[in-house]
Amino acid sequence: MFGMIEGTGFEVIEPEFQDCLIGHARVERLWTGARWSEGPAWFAAGRYLVWSDIPNNRMMRFDETDGSVSVFRNPANNTNGHTVDRQGRLVSCEHLTRRVTRTELDGSLTVIADSYQGKRLNSPNDVVVKSDGSIWFTDPSYGILIDYEGERAESEIGACHVYRVDPSDDISIVAEDYVKPNGLAFSPDESLLYIADTGASHQADGPKHIRRHTVNADNSLSGGEVLATCTNGLFDGFRCDRDGRIWTSAADGVHCLAPDGRLIGKILIPEFVSNVCFGGPRLNRLFICGTTSLYAAFLAVNGVSPV
Repeated sequence: MFGMIEGTGFEVIEPEFQDCLIGHARVERLWTGARWSEGPAWFAAGRYLVWSDIPNNRMMRFDETDGSVSVFRNPANNTNGHTVDRQGRLVSCEHLTRRVTRTELDGSLTVIADSYQGKRLNSPNDVVVKSDGSIWFTDPSYGILIDYEGERAESEIGACHVYRVDPSDDISIVAEDYVKPNGLAFSPDESLLYIADTGASHQADGPKHIRRHTVNADNSLSGGEVLATCTNGLFDGFRCDRDGRIWTSAADGVHCLAPDGRLIGKILIPEFVSNVCFGGPRLNRLFICGTTSLYAAFLAVNGVSPV
């Protein structure tokens, strides 16, 4: 079967996408009421999801045990992307304070990075943690362009880079040839790092693609070829499943890319999608941040843990 599967929200483009789907599963809208939802992160021990409502300067919490939604943190420094490290701690990108922080198990905040060589970061956007404890994040300028998702300011660094913070707290630039680096994720074996460039948001004919880098033994990157170009809007945040497929945001929903970059299927959402993550006890539920709403869909695939 090709095309839309009636009543489900799923569109099959290549036959292999059928293997990702559960026959009777449907896309569900779990909550609405945000201005711009972003950065979902799953907490397995508590069975809850945290995500950002950036312009409203708050973080929200969805409890899978009863379906309730509440405010997790307000104010929240216009947080954007989040992830969970191997110790179960929340790692967050903050637009307003232009930094990456970690929420410790006692609730206190630790600043991971707020500057590079004495110059303030732009507005960290999305973040992932590698199994060796290093923290990788993108730093476009969206949070300092206008007074909506942060605070208008000039870039001190003068460019938008991708950074790595080692367990020693040393910070390095790992990629500096991006216009607006945005979402990022490792392949399941961490041999590859995928990074989205959303430069087309503010630059005519700018990039709107995901690039693929090889992660070298010393944690440097090589390669960087374009893996896929977005066919509807921009790729923003994304995550990989255990088989290496990429589930990425787009203007019409979620695009599922095969490991070689082919578009094999979509989850259609009636709002721009910003980001996704896998959750649920078996990591087989894809949580989807639409512009104003939180959606989810059960799938026949599993995410990479932690997410």
